[in-house]
Amino acid sequence: MTSKQRVVRISTEQPAHAVCVLGTEISLDVSGCTPKGATHFDVQGTAGLRVAIIYDPKFVTDAPSALRWPLKSGVEVVVSMNSPSSAVNDNKVRVSYYSPTGEMLAGALLYLTCIDLEDMSLMILTTEGPAGIFKNHQLLLQISSSDAPKLRVFHDGGNASLSSYKHVLGSDKLSYTVECSGGKQQASFFVEGLAFPDAGFEGLVYLRATLLEASDQDSPDPPVFSDTVVFRVAPWIMTPNTMKPLEVFVCSVVDKSWHPNKDFVEAVRTLAKEANCKLTVCPWEENLNDRWIQDEMEFGYVEAPHKLFPVVFDSPRNGCLKEYPFKKILGPDFGYVTREPKNEKTSGLDSFGNLEVSPPVTVKGKEYPLGRILIGSSLPGASNGAGGRQMTQVVRDFLYAQKVQSPVELYSDWLLVGHVDEFLSFVPAPDRKGFRLLLASPSACYKLFKEKQREGYGDVRLKSPKEEKKKTIDEILRNETYRRHNADAQRCIDWNRSILKRELGLSEGDIIDIPQLFCLKGSRAEAFFPNMVNMLVLGEHLGIPKPFGPVIDEQCCLEAEVRSLLEPLGLICTFIDDFTFYHENQGEVHCGTNVYREPFPFPWWNIDP
Repeated sequence: MTSKQRVVRISTEQPAHAVCVLGTEISLDVSGCTPKGATHFDVQGTAGLRVAIIYDPKFVTDAPSALRWPLKSGVEVVVSMNSPSSAVNDNKVRVSYYSPTGEMLAGALLYLTCIDLEDMSLMILTTEGPAGIFKNHQLLLQISSSDAPKLRVFHDGGNASLSSYKHVLGSDKLSYTVECSGGKQQASFFVEGLAFPDAGFEGLVYLRATLLEASDQDSPDPPVFSDTVVFRVAPWIMTPNTMKPLEVFVCSVVDKSWHPNKDFVEAVRTLAKEANCKLTVCPWEENLNDRWIQDEMEFGYVEAPHKLFPVVFDSPRNGCLKEYPFKKILGPDFGYVTREPKNEKTSGLDSFGNLEVSPPVTVKGKEYPLGRILIGSSLPGASNGAGGRQMTQVVRDFLYAQKVQSPVELYSDWLLVGHVDEFLSFVPAPDRKGFRLLLASPSACYKLFKEKQREGYGDVRLKSPKEEKKKTIDEILRNETYRRHNADAQRCIDWNRSILKRELGLSEGDIIDIPQLFCLKGSRAEAFFPNMVNMLVLGEHLGIPKPFGPVIDEQCCLEAEVRSLLEPLGLICTFIDDFTFYHENQGEVHCGTNVYREPFPFPWWNIDP
């Protein structure tokens, strides 16, 4: 809903410029510059504008021809903007005037910049002193040239009708003289951050107020006093599985025979409904069969004391979903950020299945109330292109620069796809630290299969849809190649287990081992059956890849084992068939879904990084 209007005058002699506040309307004075002989006008605006024509049918009795409206008939033009501007003067309105014969006589142009004051931080500058002092003194606000691209400052003219919000600092504006009339006076400024913390930018911007004494015309004005205020740009913050889910995303795709994944989508829809979440399905026309929506983007948010704003981080993987975050997520109430390498090739580790965040933890007395970011990498000492893959430097720099979720690097390069979500997940729990870390475990799977073998079920086969994987328990246990491959996989997971225990302050009681087998493809590992740790977590509801394990006593023994581990925590396990559309394409349920969650209740500015 918009607030009351203010009038902006236009001119046929030169373009006019105005700043409008998001949520307000501007009434254009189209009559004040009417050229001689003009009887009609029309209005055109750029895509970011809403242009409304208000008229009284008593005076405008005929439908306007070619959208041209009669002058001197009480017709009013009202303009508002859909979202804040990304650049100064990025939207415009053109008013054209016509003679009775339809000849265009003149045109008037108005450039508009829209600001959202709720998204900005208020700075109040208070001065007090005798009126005469400012006859030979001036108060100057300044920013450095290095800070100029990173912020914009608007001066509130104090008009009750919102008549003036002047862009005074930022871009090419490095200084602004504050008009002071003496007595006690307050000037309100709104400061907008334009850049996230990143390499070479800690997120701090500086505004300096200096009182200058007027000097001779040829001499610089000497400073009398100077003070500096520092703003910190809000960091981008990720949310873990333990936060309340609000919206689930999934892609509608087809297989090689053009059969759709409707059963998978419906299973996710049912789970989302049970968790009281909104479901958004990205249609085939928008994803072009790119199903890996988890890899494309990561949801997070930014927060100031007066405002919280969700922001999607678009990965540099640039598959067929590459336009989706920008075109479908970005909007007036949803921000967007991305980082693209300039002189560095991307790898599978740059997909955001390789980007997770832990729940809040305390490590040796140090609190991480927003958790810690987890990214997969190569072993220490290995370099990209020399036997190891790493997340591209611009993404790593961005994540480290946010500071409030100090990243932990894990070893994921042993996996074919190379993502941390292939061997870990977090689920909520009612006790201990409020969560459990789930780790894929070949050892747990071998232990389970040996138990079933001892119970006399060694001849029971896996129920895999793929014929060559319908192995019996006995065949799996005596296959030395499988045993060797899974011993190697377990060592890699154990390496990460040690890092996670140390960097997240976990004990063995905080970890649950989920039975899983791996096999080698080339020199790297992939899941032998659907990877159950790669699950969709929606509060207490878990969407787990259906493993198609050996069926014993009318139930899959792998499913039964996972239920026995997770259901005592109050979790509800739903096993989803993702075999054809996801597992056979080196991914699972988590890879093919994404979740927008509630933000943390803890304010980031109370953290001492």
